[in-house]
Amino acid sequence: MTVGLAGLGLICPGLENGKRNWLPDATTSPQKRKWELFSLQYGCFWILCFGIIIGGELFVWFDDVHYMVVCVGLASPLLLQPFLFPSITNDSDVVWYERYSVKANTWIAIFSFIGNYWYTHYFYTVLQSYYTMPSWDLNGVPIPLYFATHFYFSFYHVLANLALRKTFSTLAPGTMRNVFVVALVIEISYITAFMESLTISGFPCYGFSDRFLAYTLGSAFYGLYFVVSFPMFLRVDENGTRMSLFTVVVEALASGMAVLILLDAVRVALGQDLVLKLDRPCKSDPALTCEPFTYKTC
Repeated sequence: MTVGLAGLGLICPGLENGKRNWLPDATTSPQKRKWELFSLQYGCFWILCFGIIIGGELFVWFDDVHYMVVCVGLASPLLLQPFLFPSITNDSDVVWYERYSVKANTWIAIFSFIGNYWYTHYFYTVLQSYYTMPSWDLNGVPIPLYFATHFYFSFYHVLANLALRKTFSTLAPGTMRNVFVVALVIEISYITAFMESLTISGFPCYGFSDRFLAYTLGSAFYGLYFVVSFPMFLRVDENGTRMSLFTVVVEALASGMAVLILLDAVRVALGQDLVLKLDRPCKSDPALTCEPFTYKTC
């Protein structure tokens, strides 16, 4: 897939005076540029934290409070930065609802909430996935995951912005570029989903009935999130344009609905009933809870 994408890129005509930008223009979109840099830098920090927690198996001692503290704690810098430290993203002199950092966090927060609240049940049904760590839940999904998804998705979407922006500022508009962009979005969506599944494989409190199937077809299923969200998130305040916070909310909700339709289409095609339960199985069967809390309800 990667080789084919590279070959396609070579035959696409380039822009004569293309800027070939990875990051937003410092003149027309300084706030967006600063937020993307901040998200990338902060991403290195939370990835290191998760690497230590999973690699060092610190999670075996985590109870519901620990999971909440870690995930809320790691999401807080991104969520609070627009209001407590707006200077980091050059937003100090911008009214709060026009700050790019607020718009980006709002978009990601809405999309990640929908993903946890709704999409997780498709993973439970289609891929037979499960969470077995002790945690407080919302709609059958551990609440800490709602916060963890925020910093995960912030990082993913900035990386996707870089790739898509580089493409749009390098290749000439036309059918060839459109085909390349579609192929690029599909590939980076699959890679993102696959790498997340692979990197958390050392966390035994999240699993599947068939792990190989989850890594392969499951990554394509998860990748449907990003096929929609990556190009839609890029639109927010891109190329010096300004999108209202209301439009950001509407587009995030629309993206969430589009993904829901795609996931449900897969479920219908597989002939599976969608089963939504308010409680995870380990809430009623303590034997399913992760060690060392086995035989305690999660």
